Amino acid sequence: MVTFAPRKSFFDISNESVASNEFRGFFSLFWISLFLFAVRTYVRSIETNGYPLDFQFASMFSRHAITLAISDAVLVLSTAICVPFAKAVAHGWIRYYPAGVILQHLWQTAVLAIAIIWTFNRHWPWVQSGFLTLHSFTMIMKMHSYLSTNGQLAYTYHHAEKVLAELKQATEEDGGWDAALRKAEEAMLQQDSPIPQGTPDAPAGVPDGSTTSYVDARTAVTLRQRLAARAAAAAGNGAAADATAASTVKTTGTRVLSPGATAIPTDPPSPSEILCHHPNAKISHLAQTHAELQTELSGPVEGRVRYPSNLTFRDFAWYMLTPTLVYELEYPRTDRIRPLYVFEKTVAFMGTFALLYTIVETFIIPLTPTKEQSFARSLLDLALPFMISYLLLFYIIFECICNGFAELSYFADRQFYDDWVRLSSLFSSPWNSTSWDEFSRKWNRPVHTFLLRHVYASTMSSYKLTRQSAMFVTFLLSAAAHELVMAIVTKKIRFYLFALQLAQIPLIAVGRIPAIRRNKLLGNIVFWLGLYAGFPLLCVAYCAY
Repeated sequence: MVTFAPRKSFFDISNESVASNEFRGFFSLFWISLFLFAVRTYVRSIETNGYPLDFQFASMFSRHAITLAISDAVLVLSTAICVPFAKAVAHGWIRYYPAGVILQHLWQTAVLAIAIIWTFNRHWPWVQSGFLTLHSFTMIMKMHSYLSTNGQLAYTYHHAEKVLAELKQATEEDGGWDAALRKAEEAMLQQDSPIPQGTPDAPAGVPDGSTTSYVDARTAVTLRQRLAARAAAAAGNGAAADATAASTVKTTGTRVLSPGATAIPTDPPSPSEILCHHPNAKISHLAQTHAELQTELSGPVEGRVRYPSNLTFRDFAWYMLTPTLVYELEYPRTDRIRPLYVFEKTVAFMGTFALLYTIVETFIIPLTPTKEQSFARSLLDLALPFMISYLLLFYIIFECICNGFAELSYFADRQFYDDWVRLSSLFSSPWNSTSWDEFSRKWNRPVHTFLLRHVYASTMSSYKLTRQSAMFVTFLLSAAAHELVMAIVTKKIRFYLFALQLAQIPLIAVGRIPAIRRNKLLGNIVFWLGLYAGFPLLCVAYCAY
């Protein structure tokens, strides 16, 4: 359900699709307008007060900066305990199901509880407490994905060992391991074409309708070519072997590279791959099962990284640097770090943060609502500043920070968000969201992919929930996490955000009515109006009530 591929972000100036967009000028217009607006704000402040900004907000969020930095460093370093834990599971010292799962969740809960208690004891302002809480959630999600993925791989690894033991026992009953390999090689070379799974001619014992057939037609041809090359080499015909090997230079195991991809030296077929073609149905079936399990234990990109060789502190540190919340054995990687690209994202971060700071200090903090103020007036005063601040914060996190860390970690998949906010939405495909479920999928893909794999899909597979029930559990967990952040930031328990988060579920159902889905312009306008009203509404609710 979650895959990674080399992709560029929408706002990346090197993205070819952005460069060819007819409405790309609106992007430049947006930044020029904000720059002129900020300059106007500075000039008016100088004329009125004698200074462009009073930096009251800066003095608040810079308070206890060293303590916050040390606390955050301890939080990040504490995640390294995942490596020895995963190694213990791999060696069988801890059974991941269920003991490992219980220990994992207890540790994650303890990390969050310690961060919250520390935040309250320090009496930090909302900026510091919010940052540490959100970063704690990020680290917990990273740890959860790392341990859950490696826990499942450990289960697969031990299962593969059991299947291999059964396979060896089956070959001993049929004349021995070496004899079984020779029979399989002879059968492989004699076959004119592979027999697809689920056909009447398929070997007995192999399940029909398999959705994860390991030895498909292309793989079978590849294995035959490898065996032919081996036979030619054994006969002293080196030229024939080289020609045969050249015909399979773009295959690695069962992974066929796409056209134009870098060729990877072909590995020799594994014994399980060869024994898949043994005439004995039991041996063939066990070999195919073992080969499938071995495929699950290798990386999804090139297959070079195999479990449990990935359980190192270096691999874990690389994963922590990579801007994703979903752990994989391998990710698509770039071939180099571009210093100018890192510089571009750093400058963009600093400039955008300056604009964000100006808006927050000038148009939000002075208008912080109280009970005495008019509710409607507060909404109108705060709607536009909050929306602009939200867009700027979105750009800082997903375009500047995520792309910067992706470049430093050679991470090639830069799709941290989808087209939920393009300026051409009214003229082409609906920024672009026409419903709340579309917005929840598109605006924050790192969190969405985490929830998709480790909450939505996990609850369906583990607890046999329906899609609707799994969606409700996912929204419930997300709403609880958001409300916890608001409780820590505001020091109040009100459940306003929790209720609004869960209110998205009936809104999603309404948005799926055919008459509403067909009118995408109306859906896009309703979505933007709801987003416009949501931020000031929450601010008034939590600050004044």
